[in-house]
Amino acid sequence: MARLNVNPTRMELKKLKARLSTAVRGHKLLKDKSDEMVRRFTEIVRKNYKLRAETERELSETLRAFSVARSLVPVNEAEAAFSMPSAPVSAECGVASVMGVAVPEVSVTAGRGGGLPYAFPEITSEADAAVEQAGKLLPAMIELAVTEKTMRLLAAEIERNKRRVNALEYVMIPQLEETIAYIKDKLDENERAAVVRLMKVKGKAAE
Repeated sequence: MARLNVNPTRMELKKLKARLSTAVRGHKLLKDKSDEMVRRFTEIVRKNYKLRAETERELSETLRAFSVARSLVPVNEAEAAFSMPSAPVSAECGVASVMGVAVPEVSVTAGRGGGLPYAFPEITSEADAAVEQAGKLLPAMIELAVTEKTMRLLAAEIERNKRRVNALEYVMIPQLEETIAYIKDKLDENERAAVVRLMKVKGKAAE
């Protein structure tokens, strides 16, 4: 590890000791933050895994129900019926904080609809179940999207934090320690040389 190019003085030694103390304290804080972020990330991954499995299962059932409903009526009638919204849906988007990382926060609110968006004689009862399933699935799909985006943002921040921790642990702190040791050696050497000179002067004065 290459040491810093500084003058070996007591003032420089004092500055470097202060920098080393700050670097060690910052390394500990970043390491603790990184460990907590990994813990929170693991929790979100587990939640995402469970949510994705449930959402994919429900989505598969919903698509199967739509396929059955479409097979029982003409395609144009089914598409026209399914393209009409049965109830208004609003989403409030905001920002939350997870360990200092800004992550999305979405709240879905479904309004009261006036019933199914088509007349009962126009389409089969299988469509009723499909439309109802799709309406229930929307909030879960939005929650899944928010969770996955949170995972990506946390993963990126964990990687950045890890690079900072490594830079402090393997570059900055060893460099400062080596430079401090070098300055101490130089100061000790200068002190010994000063003592030798003083003894020589005293010796000559005594002669």
